[in-house]
Amino acid sequence: MPDYTPTSHAPLPRDPYEGLTKLPEFTLTSTDIDNDGTAPATMLSALFGVPGGQDLSPQLSWSGFPADTKSFVITCYDPDAPTPSGFWHWTISNIPVSVTSLEAGAAAPHGAVTHRNDAGVPGFLGAAPPVGHGPHRYIFCVTAVDVEKLDVTEDTTPTIVNFNLFAHGIARAFLTVTHEEN
Repeated sequence: MPDYTPTSHAPLPRDPYEGLTKLPEFTLTSTDIDNDGTAPATMLSALFGVPGGQDLSPQLSWSGFPADTKSFVITCYDPDAPTPSGFWHWTISNIPVSVTSLEAGAAAPHGAVTHRNDAGVPGFLGAAPPVGHGPHRYIFCVTAVDVEKLDVTEDTTPTIVNFNLFAHGIARAFLTVTHEEN
């Protein structure tokens, strides 16, 4: 029988997108966060009691996506959460192709669908890794989609939204930040 002794520190040695179909990449930028930087206090979780946390999503802008893009999906995922499935912090689907940026803390654009995160609440849930667990990665991904609307509702889980992207995702853009609670 395999040894399932839990590790006490993140990050887990895995890239959650590695096993998925390789898609072309486009550009994702932010005025609030830097790729491979540290999450700002505004992006930490007030709901989970992180000091200074505000549960505010960062400003995001994307460009260079394929011409045949019909909509976008935005996610924020922590692959280092101490669960077998990681932790989905944010999922918005059916973002119109005319929208190529969101301001910090913005609500979903008109016509888009905000899904419940893994805490069970709709919208963005900030970073809140367990104290002493080590640095966690928060991977923001914007996926270009080949249909205007995925067949999803606000009750569709982030995992099922991503399953829909297996058939409809045509390109991806990434931005990753880390946070650690000592």
